[in-house]
Amino acid sequence: MTFDKRAYQPLFRHLPPRVKFWEPCAGRGDMAIELMAHGHECIVATDIRPQDEWIFRSDALAASPEEIISTGADVIITNPAWTRCILHRMIVQFSDALPTWLLFDADWVHTAQAQPYLPRLRKVVSVGRLCWIEGTNQTGKDNVAWHLFDKPGNAPTEFYRRAA
Repeated sequence: MTFDKRAYQPLFRHLPPRVKFWEPCAGRGDMAIELMAHGHECIVATDIRPQDEWIFRSDALAASPEEIISTGADVIITNPAWTRCILHRMIVQFSDALPTWLLFDADWVHTAQAQPYLPRLRKVVSVGRLCWIEGTNQTGKDNVAWHLFDKPGNAPTEFYRRAA
């Protein structure tokens, strides 16, 4: 669940107005609702275990690039599972179809395991620490960032520091 609204402002600076997006790991829809509140259009929200009736049950990893493109979305935006075997599959599968914004731990980009995926990485937008447990003001111990992935290429990765 991405209920901490501090997650979104850094991303909004990098999205064009009225972007159409697919939220494949929607949970109860916090992210989709926040993006829509800022003028963006959720084409579809899905989750393997949806937590609200308007979110469709779907395994995002079962979608082909053609199916993803056929949604009519411009981009994919989600807070995926941070489990590396799932995250890495999502990076490839999603960015083969559409530009993909993923919110996860910022340290990942500095690890050896990230190396095969760096040709897909276009932007890293620092967010900082977020609150992941509702009802508390305690933040997690990991700094997070938005990571923009696209088809593999030689374009340099742009890094954006945390805004004041």
